[in-house]
Amino acid sequence: MITDLQDVLSVNVKGMKRSAIRELLKYLGQPGLISFSGGFPSPATFPIDDLKEIINEVMDTEAAFALQYGATEGDILLRTLLVNRYKSQGLDISIENMIITTASQQALELMAKIFINRGDSIIMGLPSYLGGISAFNSYGAKMIGVPMDEEGEDPNIMEAKIVEEIKANNKPKFIYIIPDFQNPAGITMTEKRRKEIIALAHKYDILILEDSPYRELRYEGEHQKTMYELDGTGQVILLGTFSKIFCPGFRIGWVIGHPDILDKIVVAKQAADLCTPPFTQRIAARYMERGLLDPKIKEIIEMYREKRKVMLESLEEFMPKSFSWTIPEGGLFLMAKGPENLDTNALLLDCIKDAKVAYVAGTSFFCDGTGKNTMRLNFSYETIENNRIGCERMGNFFKQKV
Repeated sequence: MITDLQDVLSVNVKGMKRSAIRELLKYLGQPGLISFSGGFPSPATFPIDDLKEIINEVMDTEAAFALQYGATEGDILLRTLLVNRYKSQGLDISIENMIITTASQQALELMAKIFINRGDSIIMGLPSYLGGISAFNSYGAKMIGVPMDEEGEDPNIMEAKIVEEIKANNKPKFIYIIPDFQNPAGITMTEKRRKEIIALAHKYDILILEDSPYRELRYEGEHQKTMYELDGTGQVILLGTFSKIFCPGFRIGWVIGHPDILDKIVVAKQAADLCTPPFTQRIAARYMERGLLDPKIKEIIEMYREKRKVMLESLEEFMPKSFSWTIPEGGLFLMAKGPENLDTNALLLDCIKDAKVAYVAGTSFFCDGTGKNTMRLNFSYETIENNRIGCERMGNFFKQKV
């Protein structure tokens, strides 16, 4: 081993940080631990029997294709099916507007790679998705946080921050938005607010990166149009994934955008992994082709709707009165907030040890280091019974701390 590893590491690697969520996994094997920490779908939603049949069929009839290298842009059958699905939802796109990625996390990393030079500024919510923060941080982005209300990021504050960066000769490269059931806050951006932020993007000629992994998992309220559809000019890049509505282990995501932007993503992806596995892509395509995806999503919605209901009721029953939390219309998460002097990060390991409940401390989601009195809770992974038991344990734990 060399004497000083730091001497040979790249600037990019020195800026990387371990995922706070992934670091929690080492504690999650404890007997009796209830985890509200990860963004895991329930294993009960995995279509195991259907997949066994489809996998056998693919191996019997398409093995030469499925086991070979594939096009960097992705399986043309899968792309066609996804494009048609989006077109039925109102998007004006063709297959030239879509590429497949190795889940949406790769898409975020590729966005950072092709757009961000060290010191470049980007705009994001306070709070925002940890995976996005991690990807952008690894390329040295200056992340500018915009506070959120019940409608999403505040456009007035956003504009002020954009103007401030432009005056400093550092116009933001893009605005990163998770408009539907935002991770971690669970907030859904209103159409009015979406249009206001699109107008800002047009005014200052800034791209919007719309991250939309949860959009189909709505439990109440009305579906909102994507920012991509509302924009209609190619200034929005839309990310999607199968991880929350099909199988996260397949690692299939996609990017929808202007062909000129997708061309740069393809070049960057070729340097990363050449292609997303054709095997899992073709299985997903055959699953969609059989008409199985929509019934599965309906099944998932019914399951998660009840899990969300139980968690919300249990938080109301067991948590200290000094706590509040968001009420998401869909997705997998809500964000709880305690008294200003509370430090959820400092208390996390004690909660795991004493209450046998894990959450994610909120500071991980705030690019400016705030949010110490917040925490993200996932309601999709554990059973309905464990959602209630975990909230009771957690409530008893925090009643002793506030």
